[in-house]
Amino acid sequence: MTTFRPKYITFDCYGTLINFQMAEAARDLYGAQLDEARMQQVIKNFSAYRFDEIMGDWKPYAEVVHNSLERTCKRNGLEFRDEDAKMIYERVPTWGPHADVPAGLAKVAREIPLVALSNAMNCQIMSNVEKLGAPFHAVYTAEQANAYKPRFQAFEYMFDMLNCNPEDILHVSSSFRYDLMSAHDLGIKNKVWVNRGHEPANPYYGYTEIADISGLAGVVGL
Repeated sequence: MTTFRPKYITFDCYGTLINFQMAEAARDLYGAQLDEARMQQVIKNFSAYRFDEIMGDWKPYAEVVHNSLERTCKRNGLEFRDEDAKMIYERVPTWGPHADVPAGLAKVAREIPLVALSNAMNCQIMSNVEKLGAPFHAVYTAEQANAYKPRFQAFEYMFDMLNCNPEDILHVSSSFRYDLMSAHDLGIKNKVWVNRGHEPANPYYGYTEIADISGLAGVVGL
């Protein structure tokens, strides 16, 4: 891995580069009503239902947030309000990067083109990408691919747009469920797991682990 120089470094965006604050948004809505144990259950359910919502046919992310929050409220005996789901959705483009990201990306961007593959809407993602502090060769969304990760269709859209093969890229993500499992199955041999504490390590999927984006340059020999 230390000598591999990919044609592109491809990234998951939300969670890996952008500080994804769905848990904080849920806490803002329900934290005053719940003790910590119940609040943690709401956060866990909200995350799980979002994953379930993106596994079928593509639908706008506003619907993903709406449906997953409604299901979370039903499961936890909370009042669901349309305006709460809208509030969370409208927060997404305001979120900025993890502190380590701008400098870490800038170092590799000078040598290797950067690409984002995000479970995003076209109208939201560029606001986040502009906050990353480094130029991106391309930004691809679930809306463009008509599929959310972890569905293969999202990755295949990126391959087609870049006119490259799975073995040509290095894919970087903090999530096995959304990215690295599918990347493994599709033949992306070179993968980086950014250990942001979202999920436990899973060595079966063959990756280089880094604590944050500052470690990425070393992976590609820079």
